[in-house]
Amino acid sequence: MTHERTPTSMPPHAPLAHPRQDLSRRFRDDSAPGVSPDRGAAVWRAGTFLPAAVGTGALLWGFLSWFATNGTTWAEGLLTLLIGIGFFWVALTFATVLAGAGAMFRRVAPETGPVRPLDVALLIPVHEEAPWDVFGNAAAMMERLAAAPGAHRWSLYILSDTRNPDRAAQEEAAFDALRARLPDLAIWYRRRVQNTDRKVGNLAQWVEHWGGAHDAMVVLDADSLMSAQAIRSLADAMGRDGSAGLIQSFPQLIGARTLFARSQQFANAIYGVALAEGLARWTGREGNYWGHNAIIRTQAFAASAGLPHVRGFRSRDNLILSHDFVEAGLLRRAGWSVRFLPRLRGSYEETPPTLIDHVLRDRRWCRGNLQHLGLLGTSGLHTLSRFHMFHGAIGYLLSPLWFLLLTLWAVIGVSKDRSVINYFSPDNPTVPNWPEMSSVNHIWLMVIMYGLLLAPKIVGALALVAAGMPVSRLGGWGRFAGSLLFEIAVSIAYAPVLMVQQTIAVFAALTGRKFDWAPQTREGAMQDWSTVLRFHALETGLGALLLLGMATGYVSLWLLPIMLSLAMAAPLSRLSGIVLPGTMATPQEVRAPLVAKRAAQWRAELKSSLTARPAE
Repeated sequence: MTHERTPTSMPPHAPLAHPRQDLSRRFRDDSAPGVSPDRGAAVWRAGTFLPAAVGTGALLWGFLSWFATNGTTWAEGLLTLLIGIGFFWVALTFATVLAGAGAMFRRVAPETGPVRPLDVALLIPVHEEAPWDVFGNAAAMMERLAAAPGAHRWSLYILSDTRNPDRAAQEEAAFDALRARLPDLAIWYRRRVQNTDRKVGNLAQWVEHWGGAHDAMVVLDADSLMSAQAIRSLADAMGRDGSAGLIQSFPQLIGARTLFARSQQFANAIYGVALAEGLARWTGREGNYWGHNAIIRTQAFAASAGLPHVRGFRSRDNLILSHDFVEAGLLRRAGWSVRFLPRLRGSYEETPPTLIDHVLRDRRWCRGNLQHLGLLGTSGLHTLSRFHMFHGAIGYLLSPLWFLLLTLWAVIGVSKDRSVINYFSPDNPTVPNWPEMSSVNHIWLMVIMYGLLLAPKIVGALALVAAGMPVSRLGGWGRFAGSLLFEIAVSIAYAPVLMVQQTIAVFAALTGRKFDWAPQTREGAMQDWSTVLRFHALETGLGALLLLGMATGYVSLWLLPIMLSLAMAAPLSRLSGIVLPGTMATPQEVRAPLVAKRAAQWRAELKSSLTARPAE
């Protein structure tokens, strides 16, 4: 089945010009009112970046002093620089969490002023998803909006790029069921004949054909779910702020059942609040876009954020993959503000259920974020928009950097006599003359490494409780403390495996390995042993090498946690899919939101009806 739905499944066309932008020329949208300087955000920016820079400088001074014992070579200087680069980005995250923790205690006055009523379209792009989940979430959101519609008008569009004919038939049946059950609501469905340019092209086609009928669009992912209050709050914020081109909510994870997914969900709910608060403070009106659960001014997006194809490593005609960062930057350069509302509650999404599912999604994101390095020269971008794109790329490039540093730590050995390679060559003054790796030095390196991993978690958790989150919403003190310790143990166990997998993703992206756009797995299950052993063969081999080095006395025993994680990568990956209900409880789980309860009911009913009938 390759036909589109009949015309009655979509409203009359309301065309809107959506030209592709020329990234080599500045652009200003004549309808944009402009963005006033945000002095408050500038203060927060300085208060976040300066401590990270000072801390990095202190670390670099310590390493250079350490290396200077026998004279500093260029190689030692280069290593120090690499350490500084890695440390700064981690320190910036910690400084952002600290800033956010402090901001959580500051009362923010509610926005006031007249709200311009908006005609808002909720857009859900779909590609090979379970129809009962997508349409069930959509029904729950529209049902709750209809219960108290307010001043704004709402329409919902499900924009399908599904190719599988059986799945497409189920989508159409689900749409018919929603129209029959909710006949008074504006719910529309369209499946494209060709999925040109994937999600970017899907949304662009909607803008060009139907965008003219709507003041704003709330872009959702297939697994997105938002309460009526959250959607109305986004619309109210845009209705008050005529300069806002995009307003991003803080999506929180729900619905996790497996070990890996529940650890991600817990981290997002407990530690992510302070991080989001800090990020909102120093980004101000130069915020970012995460591709979903955000409201966008349709006219501004159409005029300012049309994405061209760009030159890549092996081709001159490449689709911009991680389009959200770029669209936010283009809106800001056109004169529209991009805001982030971290305190808006009721915005939800799901997360991949297993380690392998997470890695496969991460590989797609890695390619898109590294592509941003070639877009940093886009004419007219705000400095902070460039930083967002650079920061996204660095987030992936840090993994090969940490991998290199850990490799050097391993090959340096435990002493001059016990080193994998001999660095002590008096005939070659350019070869690093490494200082002795004493037990004290090993301890300090471990403290720095794991301290950077754990400090943001501890600060974020303490800030959440101190700022007023009832511990009863976290399962009580005993359960909350156990969840914290369990999540920390899980994150330590999986961190080295994720580092290696991101290193693989970076090299795959840089070498131009073919990109596959596969649908994301939502359900998840424990993979069989043959799958996890093949997938994690590299980590297992590296773990075995570290074990051999430790057994022979050439590799420091302080690397034991990393060795165990890598050597046990396959079992850990398989365990990531084990179902653990009730562990690492979050506030959204202890007291489930009404929209989530209704979505679960809708999903169950639709699944029952759609799977009971044969596909047409």
